[in-house]
Amino acid sequence: MARIVFDLDGTLVDSAPDLQSVANDLLAARNTAPITLDQARAFMGMGIKVFVARLCAARNLPETEQAPLLADFMARYEQAVTLTLVYPHVAETLAALQAAGHRLGLCTNKPMQPALALLRHLNFAQYFTKVIAGDSLPSHKPDPAPLLAAFDMGGTGPDIYVGDSEVDAETARRAGVPLLLFTEGYRNTPLADLPHLAAFSDFRQLAGLIPA
Repeated sequence: MARIVFDLDGTLVDSAPDLQSVANDLLAARNTAPITLDQARAFMGMGIKVFVARLCAARNLPETEQAPLLADFMARYEQAVTLTLVYPHVAETLAALQAAGHRLGLCTNKPMQPALALLRHLNFAQYFTKVIAGDSLPSHKPDPAPLLAAFDMGGTGPDIYVGDSEVDAETARRAGVPLLLFTEGYRNTPLADLPHLAAFSDFRQLAGLIPA
């Protein structure tokens, strides 16, 4: 049986609507124009500090505004779950993989408490033996350390990482772990330019891509 670690945002769920909503509420309080959903997705992937830095840059907010904006965002982040959309067939796929005896883990750049809040909201926590978040270690993806830590959940390989983005591809490359690339997430780079073992657009395809 395999050890399979999943990315969260852009792979299992589209959480950009929640992040956009929080961001726009905070921008409105500063009399600043809102961001679009596409901008929210483009700002994601490297953790909330980078999201806020990109948000400030996009709206020409001064650097001194980043720390208070980040604090305000973090104060609301755990409640930002109601607009997040699960990609089709994710829940049934996780249940089937777990039932088949695979060990499942999660490696996300989202901070731990918001990540756990989202997993609880979706009733997904039951599927994951190990969760490594953006603040679990001193470094976060694309540093390979969080991904390697997520595989430390007992059992034996093969080890497989499932992600959607440039960050995930670089993390897998640095960790020396094969990547199954979900094509419907937040990726901007052409598929052919990202190293991956296989790509899939429908979670019903995933089980057939897991090495024996």
